[in-house]
Amino acid sequence: MNPQHRIPATWLTLAIFATLTAAEPAPGGSPADHLPPHIRQVTWFGERADWSHDGTRILFLSKTFGDAMELDLARQTIRNRTAHYPHHGYTRALYLANGDILLSGPVQFDPKKPGEARMQCGLYVLDKTGTTPAVPLGTKCSEGPAVSRKRMRVAWTHVAAEYPDEMPAGSSRMQEADIIYEDGKPRLANQRLIVDSRDLPFKCTLETQNYRPPEERELTFSAYGHQGTDVAGIDLVTHKVTNYSNAPGQYDEPEGIFPDGEHTLVECDKQNLKGSGQVDLWKLKLDGSGATERLTKFSDYPGYKASNPVVSDDGRFIAFQMAKASEAAGVGHGIFVLDLTTMP
Repeated sequence: MNPQHRIPATWLTLAIFATLTAAEPAPGGSPADHLPPHIRQVTWFGERADWSHDGTRILFLSKTFGDAMELDLARQTIRNRTAHYPHHGYTRALYLANGDILLSGPVQFDPKKPGEARMQCGLYVLDKTGTTPAVPLGTKCSEGPAVSRKRMRVAWTHVAAEYPDEMPAGSSRMQEADIIYEDGKPRLANQRLIVDSRDLPFKCTLETQNYRPPEERELTFSAYGHQGTDVAGIDLVTHKVTNYSNAPGQYDEPEGIFPDGEHTLVECDKQNLKGSGQVDLWKLKLDGSGATERLTKFSDYPGYKASNPVVSDDGRFIAFQMAKASEAAGVGHGIFVLDLTTMP
């Protein structure tokens, strides 16, 4: 089957019509049926978007444990980037600084234990030419890795279940390394420990999120279980940890960061305090003030939420997904683009 498919013109017509006739969100129905003018739907399936560095393409997954897909926004075509070789599916797909793709996916997969597979994936590099299978980097990764937008550096998380002989139960740690190429083959170099959860000033489970621009000397991370869940950052030089959301009883998970490094996007339940299944997208200022701005209202529709946002390198657009409250975190039902330049 040809891995590249053109989106039918009727879909484009419907998308344009929906944008022109959108009303302000109101309870009932689906948020996709009531989009404000500054938000448009660009795919009708898929999850976990990532922007290309030039802002012309969106990389996303067809589903959890699915293929990596690439949407060309100008041509309105979708290309399957991982259809040319067998694999067990992927849970993350992110552009590297050189245009290659970092993938995270299970080495083996038991459909009866999907949660276990998500927590024990391996990291791979897929060549941007799309002519060879992804190359394993020889390390495990729990949930999402972080990728530098400027250099060939990545960070990722280990949890105790992956390394039971090395790590005590309930602990987690964040690692980082450079990706280098020898004879055209990628491998990890200069691996180092960023932080062990046991060394933090508070108890939590870790997940790497974003290198903070422009210097990238700080890494944001999710502090799962601390005061609900908080947005935190660690200085990669001094190892100083800062709690940026610090909102007891509130769910705050960082996902995507602005190119000036002044704000991060957050999956947050501030509007309803109903937990991670009822989140929307908020903008959090990274100065310790806790100042926020709500960007979406998908959770105003019962059973829905907005999640997994990323910001384009020019800071003008946010790509995110529509999700359902009853489904596992990360599962999405279409990719949407929010235009910050036209947002009221």
